[in-house]
Amino acid sequence: MAVVAAEASPFTRSLVRSLEASGYFRVVAQPASEAAAESLMAQGEVQFVLHLPAGFSRSLARGERPVVLVEADASDPAATGNALASLQALNLSALDRDLAGPLAHLRASAPAFELRVHRRYNPEGITAYNIVPGLMGVVLTMTMVMMTALAMTRERERGTMENLLATPVRPFEVMAGKIVPYILIGYVQVVVILVAAKLLFRVPMVGSLALLSAILVLFIAANLAVGFTFSTLARNQLQAMQMTFFFFLPSMLLSGFMFPFRGMPGWAQVVGEFLPLTHFLRIVRGILLKGNGWTDIAFEVAALAAFLLAAGAVALTRYRETLD
Repeated sequence: MAVVAAEASPFTRSLVRSLEASGYFRVVAQPASEAAAESLMAQGEVQFVLHLPAGFSRSLARGERPVVLVEADASDPAATGNALASLQALNLSALDRDLAGPLAHLRASAPAFELRVHRRYNPEGITAYNIVPGLMGVVLTMTMVMMTALAMTRERERGTMENLLATPVRPFEVMAGKIVPYILIGYVQVVVILVAAKLLFRVPMVGSLALLSAILVLFIAANLAVGFTFSTLARNQLQAMQMTFFFFLPSMLLSGFMFPFRGMPGWAQVVGEFLPLTHFLRIVRGILLKGNGWTDIAFEVAALAAFLLAAGAVALTRYRETLD
């Protein structure tokens, strides 16, 4: 949560501490303006923004029930549902210790302040808006890794790998020749998913599809590089298939597709940060649901590029070792 406080008083501090004590919220930023808070939510740095208005304490003491606004990133309804439900109880008890003496009568009446919740990006809480864009990354991860891994091991089993090694092509050229055709296949899958998302599930597409298409090259190539690496380790197609699932299952479970990412244990979040699917899910949901631009997703794109370079370097190193 980020807190935008127009005033600092015992009442505002008690309210923030009550939110943290609930176990659902953790204050990680206190931006100076609403625009800065908006940027943090768009980039996925925070899930909630608490707005405390000016004159909150004075209006509270007068019994005027000041309005407190909570903005929630509802692009993933499962990640915000329980936290938003807890706000109703906090509204009744957050300021009990401070409403003493002359202000004790405020505890016996209606809540001392009015809490308004604004669900951003997915006001109706439709789960399809979160799941369908995520399926794009899951399908690409499963198919791209498997295709490359099986393609190389199939050549080794059929004996055509020796013919390929006898040619004067370099390892990078072999890798590029195996990856480029599958990038086109990946784009075909993306088009099918986007059409189904628009026509069948009515998923909003707020951002730039051109930007998404450009980033897809990195994500598809990163998964293909992983499959190429598996093909240099596996001796047959069965081994390649098993390696593919050892990569795919953690990607699906720890990327934030099946479970809210911030709700996972700390070690699981650390592992998830090393998976390309984690960063792609943030990118595709940010572009389609939030309308994110290049600056909002720059870190996630850099993480994908770093993974692609690392996976490609390992694949090329392993390929050289098999030349003998």
